[in-house]
Amino acid sequence: MSRLASLAPRQRVFVTVSLVALVAVGCGVYFWSKGGSASGSTTAASGNASTSGGDDSGVGILLDLAKTAVSEKRLVAPAGSNAYEFYLSVLQLDPQNKVALEELHESFPVASADVERAINDDNLDEAQRELSLLREFDSTNYILSLLGGKLDAQRQLQIRQDEARAAAMQAQQQSAGNGSML
Repeated sequence: MSRLASLAPRQRVFVTVSLVALVAVGCGVYFWSKGGSASGSTTAASGNASTSGGDDSGVGILLDLAKTAVSEKRLVAPAGSNAYEFYLSVLQLDPQNKVALEELHESFPVASADVERAINDDNLDEAQRELSLLREFDSTNYILSLLGGKLDAQRQLQIRQDEARAAAMQAQQQSAGNGSML
């Protein structure tokens, strides 16, 4: 069993995001060193340090990834590359990060609408994953309770529909079997 497989899902996401961010930073440094002039590149490097907060913990990188995900309308999907996961990773590193907390709060209505859309589209496993992600941020929100109830009701409806289809198929097989005996 590899070390990555033995990690919890959130830790795997964090490790994966960290590796992607590291590669992105490496590529950026490479292209920066190949294309920029000495004076312009120094200014650009100091500007980047100030926008990311100047920390080496990855918070700035995660915030940039989250900002990109928000602009691309990837709030809760796809798994592993969405704004909520990036912001929650920031909060793991810095639990009081104001930017992450504010962005999670501001994007909550749109993100919960995405969960409801997944439920309405009968994409119930994805809706469950997205709902769990929102609950990591705010487990007491009544909207999430309502969405959880709607998801459960949709699952029950889907089970009944599957049972009805199975019964119809069984009845069809029995009638076909009785017809061949005649």
